[in-house]
Amino acid sequence: MSFESDSNLGVSPIPSRRDLLRAGSLGLVGMTLPQLLAGRAAAAKPVNASSFGRAKACIMLFMWGGPAHQDTWDMKPDAPSDVRGEFNPIKTNVPGIQICEHLPMMARRVDKLSIVRSMTHDNGDHTVSTHYLLTGQLPPRSKAIRDQWPHIGSVFSRMGRGRGALPPFVSMRPKLPNDVPRFVEQSQGQFAGWLGPVYDPMTIDADPSKPDYKVGELTALPELSVRRMDTRRDLLKQLDRRLANHRANLEAQDASHRRAFDLLNAAATQRGAFDLAEEPIEVRKRYGLNPHGQSVLQARRLVERGVPLVTVFWPNDGIKNVSVYWDTHSRNFIDLKDRLCPVADRAFSALIDDLQSRGLFDETLVIWTGEFGRTPKVGQRSSDAGAGRDGRDHWPGCFTTVLTGAGVKGGYVYGRSDKHAAYPAADPVRPTDLIATVYHLMGVPARQIIHDAQGRPHFIRPGSAVRDLLV
Repeated sequence: MSFESDSNLGVSPIPSRRDLLRAGSLGLVGMTLPQLLAGRAAAAKPVNASSFGRAKACIMLFMWGGPAHQDTWDMKPDAPSDVRGEFNPIKTNVPGIQICEHLPMMARRVDKLSIVRSMTHDNGDHTVSTHYLLTGQLPPRSKAIRDQWPHIGSVFSRMGRGRGALPPFVSMRPKLPNDVPRFVEQSQGQFAGWLGPVYDPMTIDADPSKPDYKVGELTALPELSVRRMDTRRDLLKQLDRRLANHRANLEAQDASHRRAFDLLNAAATQRGAFDLAEEPIEVRKRYGLNPHGQSVLQARRLVERGVPLVTVFWPNDGIKNVSVYWDTHSRNFIDLKDRLCPVADRAFSALIDDLQSRGLFDETLVIWTGEFGRTPKVGQRSSDAGAGRDGRDHWPGCFTTVLTGAGVKGGYVYGRSDKHAAYPAADPVRPTDLIATVYHLMGVPARQIIHDAQGRPHFIRPGSAVRDLLV
């Protein structure tokens, strides 16, 4: 079997109706159902459980647009020319595993990777399918942000993860000064959804490769000292006491106020987390002096300081009406060779090396993925956008996700696509199980329940962790 069962993982059993009824009375003594289940999990957990909770932080490198899996991680050199494309596979440092010639740095680090070549789902819409990969859940019919499921980072925030003054969930999605569509901002699953705005990420749209890079949300006005902020906080508390009779209507606003003060205090105490100039220029060059490379470096600095989840979206660095992000409807081979693979190769390999040198690799999970793959044949049409003669269209039927770091096997390929990289030929993995694997590695029990803003309970982890990926 490929998927881990609850008994194997040592997590709590599915709660019964009695548990759910009992949860109401537990609240009277300060205990919630998740706490009850967590206690059961702690009692049942084997002493030497090797992978559950191994990761203290997670960095999601989201290659928005849908990377062509058969031109990167899942080459098909024996397929017909209109399937295999223009690139050649190269050997890696693991015998028997080959990847694209334009990922040479990662080829020397495959011994650290788990390459999942059998990812699959059934939605070829960019902005909708991101919901699968960021939450592990089917997207709702409604496009309203508060009807969506929470991003896994929002779940960690709701569970009280993180340490220090920095926010527990940060999203890097730099906006570049080019006149091309910015689709990342429209993508579903980026925020806290039905958990409410308090657990939304801190979103950084600034370009960290610019000399004047700064994070506005953590930049206090020069005249606003920490003492003055504390005074304002005290005044706010006094006002809240006077409005105690209306507390129910002010809870969300109060939580937002607390978060704002915490973030401004972080500006005084953790400003260095966002000062990339503190890094030696050799390190910055190693990541790449470009928006993506410096965003990945920023993510490392954040998890190093206790932020549990950072999402790094690929920036919009394409050409208007031709090819943007990894959405290579045209210029597939030109852009992969010149614009996409070299930048991704450099940043991903630098992150692995940096985490290792700092002793963070064994406690940091890194995920490299897109929302889907590309069509088996060059020029094949599968969506309204279509594809040019030198491009590949959207294809959710099969794609590749790569994991490395805490609790993940190295030098390992899981699953297999068919001879045209069109569909999984063995061990299909759906996003719900990928995200269940992330939750497992981050120590979230399989039957974890979280309540929405209206107090209704939800099982946050419906999938099953992929056992064979785990150490």
